[in-house]
Amino acid sequence: MSFYCGSTSDLEKRIYTHNHLKSGAHYTKIRRPVALKYFEIHKDYKNVRKREGEIKRMSREEKVKLVKKRDDF
Repeated sequence: MSFYCGSTSDLEKRIYTHNHLKSGAHYTKIRRPVALKYFEIHKDYKNVRKREGEIKRMSREEKVKLVKKRDDF
């Protein structure tokens, strides 16, 4: 299992693109199928980019805990 972190204003479209189209992130194209395991909603783009950076800097262990925390709901 690997992790990919990105931001979008249309989550369903983004997942479809990652799984079905030739366009999109190379990282996900070579790891299909991809599955959404975690997401957050933010009010503005500035906060989205800040949080995306925080998640990308997390260790693998921290990312696993973040996903597990979401699965526990």
